[in-house]
This record gives sequence, structure tokens and C-alpha cells, in this order.
Amino acid sequence: MKRNKRNILNMLLAVSLIAGSGVAAFTPRTADAAGSSSSSIQILLDGYPLATTVSPVIIQNTTLVPFRTISEALGVSVTWNASNKTIEAVKEQDGTRTEVLLTLDSKQAVVNGKSVSLTVAPRSISGSTVIPLSFFSQQFGAQVQWDQATKTVSITSPKRDMYTLGFYALSSVSDAPVIPTLDAVAFGWSRIDENGTFTQSGKDFKLPQPLGEITADSLIADASAAGTTPYLMVYSSDVKGELTKIVENAEARQQAISDIIAAAKDKEFSGILLDFEGLGLTTDKAATRSSFNAFVKQLAQETRASGLKLALALHPLNSSYQGYDYKTLGELADELIIMAYDYQTKSGGSTGDEAAPEPIAKVDEAIRLALQETNKDKLILGLNLHSENAASVTKLIGLAKRYDLKGIALWRLGLISADEWSSLRQSVEFKS
Repeated sequence: MKRNKRNILNMLLAVSLIAGSGVAAFTPRTADAAGSSSSSIQILLDGYPLATTVSPVIIQNTTLVPFRTISEALGVSVTWNASNKTIEAVKEQDGTRTEVLLTLDSKQAVVNGKSVSLTVAPRSISGSTVIPLSFFSQQFGAQVQWDQATKTVSITSPKRDMYTLGFYALSSVSDAPVIPTLDAVAFGWSRIDENGTFTQSGKDFKLPQPLGEITADSLIADASAAGTTPYLMVYSSDVKGELTKIVENAEARQQAISDIIAAAKDKEFSGILLDFEGLGLTTDKAATRSSFNAFVKQLAQETRASGLKLALALHPLNSSYQGYDYKTLGELADELIIMAYDYQTKSGGSTGDEAAPEPIAKVDEAIRLALQETNKDKLILGLNLHSENAASVTKLIGLAKRYDLKGIALWRLGLISADEWSSLRQSVEFKS
């Protein structure tokens, strides 16, 4: 969006939450005819606070909040026409286009060409235009609830068609049937070992043995037949400096890349996903970023020449690992997965049997930092399903929606509980 257009929207757009079918039993006692500030009212979108540009106000039993903030978070495109004081709100979802035209101080709206009456007319308050959210939610599929005790407005975003990628390990076979419903699957069957050598016969990262009719070849072939992109995932960590050795040595880089490309082509994968972890913890950050960029640049050239996609799973920019240049890597790869997890150690109660949901404020920060460096259409939010639960999954997916990211990545298949699958399916429209 151009800067002048964004500035106009920042000044002129807002929305109101009113009593009625959208918000049950919503009759704030602090309301008055002229309107009053009510900054104690909290707005949650998919269970996580939504920051607003204007503090909520109450007018005639109606709570008013910024329209621009909510519309952007719900993926609704908004245009303000200053000459005739109209707002056009448009959303396209699953081939259906919803177009709403509102006029300042008029109780008549136009929805897909038909006139609809509003309970409260859009009006300007402190330079912002406000409208009833009950009407807004009806048109764009959001659900709204009011909690009088906590003075909280909870908005649940509608189910959205999102890109989904699943990580598949040796023990993921129980979730093999869901592969056709995903857009991509990363098979974790290879790694760079402690000696800096690419291998598919290690302890945890190796080609699986046949399990009845299920083989490595059949899983890859079935994924491709279903339109699910099969990635060869290559894992490594820098625990013993093995990654640093590879990315800093031209000869080692070339050998590893040649081996990775050959393995991907041999098994007819459609792409390569690098999960190179731990870079930049103890090494010179700038030098490590430069070396990793060189490795990925060379790999990107060879994947393109071989007709393969390239994805990268990266530590978040607010982690301890600072060896990842999101800007450059975003230009080189097709997809970047933000591994926004493992913020807490066992002493904090988040690993092993004490696993707990990641601090969502840190995940929020990780997304915002990534967006400063690369395009949202390349960013995928990684979810560690080992440490999450049904409620926290909804919040995390809500963040991916709020920032209009490309999609979500599930780590990993075989660990996802029935309740988590239920939350996923309530929030995301899978491809089949």
C-alpha cells in the first residue's frame, strides 16, 4: 500500500462493537449520550490482545474501536473516498467476494449491491470513522462475544484457507493419512552429521524402513499425486561446529550441496528444506550470517537449475541464535519458516514432560521482526505442537492470520493431539 494511502486510512478508519446478535448481553453501564472514554475495555482477537490506534469509547451503550485495525487483522481491504465520505470494504475468500459500501452519517449501507439498514450510522470521532461491529461481523464472518465481568470483547476470526506444511519424522506414520490435506510436507530423513557430512543413514535422520506397504518412495509419490509438495528436509545443528565448518569452507559447501541435490533428485522430491540450527550463538555474528548466505545462495542456484523449490527453517530474530540474515535469505529462498519456539528452557518449565505453550508475546515479536526484513508472502509461522495445546494453537494461528502470513508449519506430524487437530481444523481451511 502506498504511504499516502496508508496515512489516510490511519486517520479515518475505525469500527464499533454494539449490543445485539453479535455481542451477548452487552449493555455497559458507563455509557452516556455524548460518549466517554473506556480504555479499560480489552479487545482480544483469537484470544490475543489487539492493539488499537484509538482507545475504545462508549457511546449510547455502544463500544467503538478502530475499524482499520480490525479490518486489516481480518484480511479485509479498505478504501476511503474523501470526496463523498464513503468507505469501501472488500474481502475475497474461497472464490467469494464480499463488498460493503458505507457512508459517513448514513444508516444505509450497501452490501454486494443491496441496501442494508444499520443500527448506528458511521460517524467520525477524533478524525476516525466508526461503524457497528455487529454489522461488520455479519458481513465478514467474525464472531464476537462480550464478557461484562472483565470488560473484554473477544473476536474470533473466520476460518481461512492457509498454506500448511507438515514436518514428517520416522515416528510420524500415525499422521501419514493427513499428508494429502497439506500443501507441503518436509520429510526429515537426512542430516549433516557431526563430521560435516551429508547422510541419510544416521540414528534419527535416515530413510525409513518399509512398514507394510508404506515406504519412503510411496510416501513421496502419494504426496506428489495429492498435490502436496514433498520436501527433503536436511537437519543439522552447530553443537560441535559442524555447520560452521561447512558454511565457511567453499569445498565443504560444494560437497554438501552436491550430495543434497543428488539425494533429492534420486527420490524425486520436489524441493529441499534446510533446518540448520544453532548458527551465530558463539561465533562472530556478521561472519556467520555472511557464510550462511553464501551457502544458501549457491544452493538456491543449483535447486533452481534442478527444478527444485527451496525452503529454510530459521531461528527467530529474537532468539539467541543470530546467524540468520532474513532479508537476504528471503530473497534467495521460496519460503522461510519462523521457528518461533524453544524460548523457554526446562528451568522455565517448557521442555520434556513439563512442556508448556510458548510465550505468545515473543512469537508476536518474532513475526514483526521478520516482517521488517522480508515479504509476508514468504513467511510461514512454525508451531511446536509438542509444547502447545488446543487453546494456544488457536492464538498462534490467529497471529499468522493477523499478519497475513503465507501460512503455518506443523512440528510435527505424529505429535499432534486430537484436540489440537480440532483447533487447527476450526481455524484453517485445509486443501482437502
